[in-house]
Amino acid sequence: MSAPFELSQDALGVWQLQLQGQVHQGVTVVRAFPIGAPDEAVSVLSAEGHELLWLEQPMQLPLAQQQAVQAALQAREFMPEIQRVDSVSSFTTPSTWSVQTNRGQAQFVLRGEEDIRRLSGNTLIVADEHGVQFLIRDLPTLDRHSRKLLDRFL
Repeated sequence: MSAPFELSQDALGVWQLQLQGQVHQGVTVVRAFPIGAPDEAVSVLSAEGHELLWLEQPMQLPLAQQQAVQAALQAREFMPEIQRVDSVSSFTTPSTWSVQTNRGQAQFVLRGEEDIRRLSGNTLIVADEHGVQFLIRDLPTLDRHSRKLLDRFL
């Protein structure tokens, strides 16, 4: 288990970490394995990017610490998960995609096929023209229509 700590936001909403009697301003909380094991291993980094605290099992922390870690992660992360591909404007790029995500309906422009990256056999990351990354966690679980559209790009 790690040393006792307190993670909180200051009056301006900047995350700070109190650890061993010292307050570190402007810390960032990041997942070690955001796709493969999102509920395991979290690191708290200083404003300069140096690791201050490693949390092997953040879900086993006391409730107040667990909630602070989750809030800091949610404030930083934004990766909608594609659940269905409704349409693609063209099978050449750039193309406009209409998708259903875990955060609602979205539409984005795919600049090139290189913006679809395979992380594993079934997991893909699709980046739009603005750099927003969309996750396809398990390709075989998508409906037939979605897989058929994606096959044109893979």
